[in-house]
Amino acid sequence: MSALKNQPIKTNKAEEWTLRLLDDLFGKEGGEKVRVRLWNNEYWLDDSPKPATIVLNHPGALRSMFLPGTEVGLAEAYLYDDFDIKGDIESVFDLAEILSNKVSNTHKKLSIAADVLHLPKIENPHPTNRKPAHLSGKRHSIERDQKAIAYHYNVSNDFYALWLDDRMIYSCAYFHSPEEDLNTAQERKLDYLCKKLRLKPGQRLLDLGCGWGGLVIHAAKNYGVDATGITTSQPQVELANERIRTAGLSDHCRVILKDYRQVDDFEKYDALASVGMFEHVGADLLPVYFEQAYKLLKPGGVFLNHGIAKRENDERLHRPTFSEVYVFPDGELTPINVSLHAAEISGFEVRDVESLREHYAITLRKWVQRLEANHSQALNYVDEPTYRVWRLFMSGSAHGFANGRLNVYQSLLLKPLENGKSGYPLTRKDWYEY
Repeated sequence: MSALKNQPIKTNKAEEWTLRLLDDLFGKEGGEKVRVRLWNNEYWLDDSPKPATIVLNHPGALRSMFLPGTEVGLAEAYLYDDFDIKGDIESVFDLAEILSNKVSNTHKKLSIAADVLHLPKIENPHPTNRKPAHLSGKRHSIERDQKAIAYHYNVSNDFYALWLDDRMIYSCAYFHSPEEDLNTAQERKLDYLCKKLRLKPGQRLLDLGCGWGGLVIHAAKNYGVDATGITTSQPQVELANERIRTAGLSDHCRVILKDYRQVDDFEKYDALASVGMFEHVGADLLPVYFEQAYKLLKPGGVFLNHGIAKRENDERLHRPTFSEVYVFPDGELTPINVSLHAAEISGFEVRDVESLREHYAITLRKWVQRLEANHSQALNYVDEPTYRVWRLFMSGSAHGFANGRLNVYQSLLLKPLENGKSGYPLTRKDWYEY
């Protein structure tokens, strides 16, 4: 992919330093997890089969990967083909934990930096349409949030359609087993959302951050509600409304280009949903977010908030992450207790909280498999570095959900009636009747 400039390189010396660095960075434990192939087709340790193979594409690959000393720098070395990953990319993230333990102190980091300087500096151009995100304006203002959403979602509807399910649901599915197909599991998730909201014919539903309209279409078609979705992505609005027209649902289903803060139909909705949009709100705006949802609901109405959360005890990072720079600029994850606290302060009663962590790991793995299977087709819509952004971030996210570093919760919130009655049945039996 890259156009490396030719220059005289002492490949034997570069190979010697590369093998020494790999021993130092990953040791035998790392060698048991993945294999590493050098630019000259030699292997570090051995060439026995492993779930994944890291391919160092030139003698300066480890220098490009580790000299910046940042997650972003390491990711860019992959995006721009200093190295490649063949096979199960998720398995490579186990090496990150080994590396983190090895370079846990400043002395070790300086030692590694000194060692990689023995490797040649290779000029590797970075031609790509996927530039790092540089947003201007006040953080989480409506204008800046629109730019952040456009950066991630306005890539290409056709690109997303290659690896999402038929309805283009861009949030975790709900599986009976890991072997179940994605379309079935996503349809079940939509049904699960509607059952949790206990939708009835004639009710009004608002979906905050509706994506390509999967939930509003499903709810209007199968539950007889009047459904409105909002998103700040124009390509999503266009495709969603096209799908609504095709389904013959235009009289009681629509998707509108609007930020959640711009909706002023107060106390008009029986039910609200927010599925996979919550991560874009920002910790400082949680009170605004939940207060707005509270005002939009009728008394007795319910709000299902589905969002990714981080762990309370995780260390706060002081450098930008790969996700912040290339995937979700201004995206923020908060612990579940923080979001529930903000919801209660706004007046909501918390009725139910459920983790779907394992379901998201399965979903992401299926997305990655479908993306990889459609690699050549994807390049009709995006360039290679952009394809690698999604392959890398979805695999890393799958690893995060699998090991518990990431979680995803569905929180069911009630706007109470004055008399304290909830209208809820005593059990959740109706949620599980299929």
